[in-house]
Amino acid sequence: MRITGGVLAGKDLVSPGRRVRPTSEEVRSWWLDRLEPHLRGARVLDLFAGSGALGLEALSRGAVAADFIENGPAALHALKANVAACGKGHSFRTRVFKRDAIPYVEALEAGAYDVVFADAPYGSAKLDRVIDRWRRVRFGGILSVEHAREHALPRGGKRHDFGDTSVTIFGLPRPSRR
Repeated sequence: MRITGGVLAGKDLVSPGRRVRPTSEEVRSWWLDRLEPHLRGARVLDLFAGSGALGLEALSRGAVAADFIENGPAALHALKANVAACGKGHSFRTRVFKRDAIPYVEALEAGAYDVVFADAPYGSAKLDRVIDRWRRVRFGGILSVEHAREHALPRGGKRHDFGDTSVTIFGLPRPSRR
């Protein structure tokens, strides 16, 4: 597992182990390519962070700050190692919180972040709770989520399927017509 683009491209990441389903490089690359225009100077939130690959990719591609939310011990260990290794020699601002993502999101105010990543365990209602909260209180300008292809989500997002995995992005500004 490694960073796919930006200033950290090619940097290897520590995996949190078999109990965590990491986002594949193909999916991450596609996902971050779509969001890259919105990452320059952005404040990013990586929920259910696992290894931290999504937030670290965002920093690599221009975000200035990333908060990582994770509460699994093995994932937290890998996350901290990856944040430390990727931060050397860079002026990224990072914070790692050992917290459950749902209470964290429930406490956020509108506009707390520019871009939010959520990769909840497949089959979990936690993703639905994050989306519901975002629809009530836009705590991020853009909410982007990875989910099982069969997981039904509310309308309004742009979705792309990769086999059994899907990525849906909510809140993307419409392209300007010139």
